[in-house]
Amino acid sequence: MNTLKRTLALAATIAMAAASLASCGDDKKTGTGNDTKTTTAAKETTTAADDNGEDTTEGGDVVPGKVSADVKTGGDTFTLAAWNHDDVPYLIAQWKGLDYDTIVEQLAEKKVEGVDFIDMNVKGGEAAEKFDQYFNDGTPIDVYFCEADWALKYINDDTKTLALEKLGLTDEDFSSIYDYTDSIGQATEGKNAGKRVGVSWQAAAGGFAYRADLAKEYLGVNSPAEMQDQINDWDKFVEAAKKVSEKTKKGVALADSLGGLWQAFACERSTPWVVNNKVEVDSTCEKFANTVKELWDINAVAHNDQWTDEWTAAGVSSQTMGYFVSTWGFGGFFLDAAGGVDGAQYGNWALCQGPTPFYWGGTWIVVNPATDNGEEARDFIKSATCDYESMKEYAVKKPEYVNNSKVMDDLISSNTVFNEKISGNFADNQNYFAELASNAKSIDFKGLITPYDATLKALFADAVRKQYIEGGKSWDETVDAFLDKAVEAAPDLDVD
Repeated sequence: MNTLKRTLALAATIAMAAASLASCGDDKKTGTGNDTKTTTAAKETTTAADDNGEDTTEGGDVVPGKVSADVKTGGDTFTLAAWNHDDVPYLIAQWKGLDYDTIVEQLAEKKVEGVDFIDMNVKGGEAAEKFDQYFNDGTPIDVYFCEADWALKYINDDTKTLALEKLGLTDEDFSSIYDYTDSIGQATEGKNAGKRVGVSWQAAAGGFAYRADLAKEYLGVNSPAEMQDQINDWDKFVEAAKKVSEKTKKGVALADSLGGLWQAFACERSTPWVVNNKVEVDSTCEKFANTVKELWDINAVAHNDQWTDEWTAAGVSSQTMGYFVSTWGFGGFFLDAAGGVDGAQYGNWALCQGPTPFYWGGTWIVVNPATDNGEEARDFIKSATCDYESMKEYAVKKPEYVNNSKVMDDLISSNTVFNEKISGNFADNQNYFAELASNAKSIDFKGLITPYDATLKALFADAVRKQYIEGGKSWDETVDAFLDKAVEAAPDLDVD
């Protein structure tokens, strides 16, 4: 690769986000998240006694279960904000014991006493700009929600987010959350560095969903276990994809898209995207480029872009045999790939873990340091992310793969049907969440998170397609093109 220094500048750096993961500041962590994490802050806490002999916080010290004295309480209205009403209203309903069927209308009509929900009604990627405007305007928001792609913008800004220990929430409260979600929620910069600032109620682990009928026809596969055995690493995945391509004369692609492959592949990075302010292209990137090119040339990976009609239609028409899907996608785009409940391919699918553990997406709850409803913020977060019974009920009623390994293990082991429509899309009503549980526990990217991850991920995938695959450029030329785009998007970064 040519060695050069790029020093392009733009007027402003675009919002960056966390797509890979950082190490947690806990003293004790486990792969499953089931063991109680050591509560270091609580051990160092000093307390005082009020006139009634009860523990209180003094000078903002941390006391488990109690809101710190420097966090305001007693406000009139507890205000939450998010980009749409897909999730938050139902978390409020679970917290308040309200009807799921009417909660959206109740909130829209301001009928939930003491609670206000700001529904931005925009796409997730547009929310950051809205939040910035709210902060500039002084809009009284207590709790708001950050998407994985740009969460770190706020998590690392201690003027915009509050360390959750200030609400009396400690490691013990979050002892069963999945480690990778905990890593994303921890600040890496500022006065809150190493502290838990955001927490998610959901885990978005992914897997590989495939047409069971086509897998039997072209690969001789009769079960998810047999499919997993054929694609449990990338070399085997390529081998299986080649078999399908050859037997169908390039008519059926094993994988849905370059983007789908990249969602999984990117989770294998061993180096942060940025080290000492320099963009790093590690060996995973070159392996991905070579893998996807090999598959692309024989139509073993579909040439469709994600989020297009062609992308999901390929599943209905049998041009695509499998999709990389995360927990939230099964009732959305993946159901569309079957043609809906009455579609031609409904009920023909199965799920296995795939070549590598990966996650895709997710949302984190954060608290505005200017909140005047610290107690409500604490109680809402506990209901959504800590309380076993509340999370168990939410997992089934919503339904949701909740961010609690104990809850999910218990529900999965009892063969819970989370949603009949989604479950019906799988052959033999496969317990599809059971296949994702191992991946959720295995995702581990400690020390990898940077504020630039989402942008660099997208730019790299674009360079691979346009330069390496379609443009016929060399690997070095592809990397150079990517780095040029990287410093255009983030002029504060360096490259060699």
